[in-house]
Amino acid sequence: MRRVLIDNDNLLGPLRAIPAVESQIDAIRQLRLSYRGADASELQYIQTQYAELCGWLYQDAGNFRSAQFWTDRALEWSYAAGVPDLTTFILARKSQLAGDMRDGLTAIDLAEAASRQARPDTRLGAIAATNGAYGYALTGDSRNANQMLDLAHTLITDQDMDPSFSWGSWMDDAYIEIHRARSLYTVGNHADAAEGFRTAIENLPPMRHRDKGVYLARESLAYVGAREPEQAASIGLQALGIAEATGSARIITELAELDGQLERWQSVPAVTEFRESFDGLIAHQA
Repeated sequence: MRRVLIDNDNLLGPLRAIPAVESQIDAIRQLRLSYRGADASELQYIQTQYAELCGWLYQDAGNFRSAQFWTDRALEWSYAAGVPDLTTFILARKSQLAGDMRDGLTAIDLAEAASRQARPDTRLGAIAATNGAYGYALTGDSRNANQMLDLAHTLITDQDMDPSFSWGSWMDDAYIEIHRARSLYTVGNHADAAEGFRTAIENLPPMRHRDKGVYLARESLAYVGAREPEQAASIGLQALGIAEATGSARIITELAELDGQLERWQSVPAVTEFRESFDGLIAHQA
C-alpha cells in the first residue's frame, strides 16, 4: 500500500495521497493496541515509514508546518522502532526539509548528524552529503557545497551497497547533479546551473514525473538569471503542465518566482504565453 501511494505521489502529486497516508497511520496506531512483541515492533516500523512519507507529502505540498510535525514524529518513532538506518534516513530528510525552508545552518547540522550515523554500505552517507551541500550553498559557501556533492558521488560509486537496503533508491549520479545545479543557482552561477539542470533532467527515469516538473521549474529560473527569457518561458511552460497535473506546491512556488522575474520581458511572445498560462492555473486553483 505504501509503495502504491509513493508511485501515485510521483505521478499525481501529494494532495491526493495525504488523506490515505494519514488514514493508514491512524489504522496502524489502532492495530498496535492489540499486539505485543515482534508484531508490535513491526507495526511501529511501518508506522514510522508512513509518518516519514506523510512529512514528505506535506513538504511537496508547501505546508512546512505539517511537514515538520510528521517528520519529527517519524524521527521520534524511529527510535522506538529501534531501526538505526531509518533514524539516519529521517535525519537526512530533516536536513532536506530545512534546505527547502532556506535554513542553511540547520540543513548543514542535520546532514552532519546523519553522516556520522550512516552505515558505509548504504546510500545514507550520499543522501546526507547531498542535502548538506545545499545547506552550504544557502550560506554562500560554494566550495564546501561542491566538496559535499563530490563526496556523494564517491560514496555511491566506490562502496559495495547492501542489496537488501531500500532507502534512497532514487540516489544516483543524476540526482546529485540536479542538486549541484541547484547549488550553482543559489550562489549566483546561473549559466552553469541551467546547463547542469538540462543535462541531469535528460537522465531522469520516466517515473519521476513530478520531480521532473520541479527541476524544469528550477532550470527555467536559471535561464532567467542567465538573461535568456525566451528559453526560461519555454521550459517554464513544460513545468506548468506537470504542476497542473500533480498540484505540487514545489513546482508552483518556483514558477511563481519565474512569473515575477519575467515581468520585465513582457514583449517576448513566449513570456506572454507563459505568464497568461500561469495566471490561468492560479485562477483555476483559487
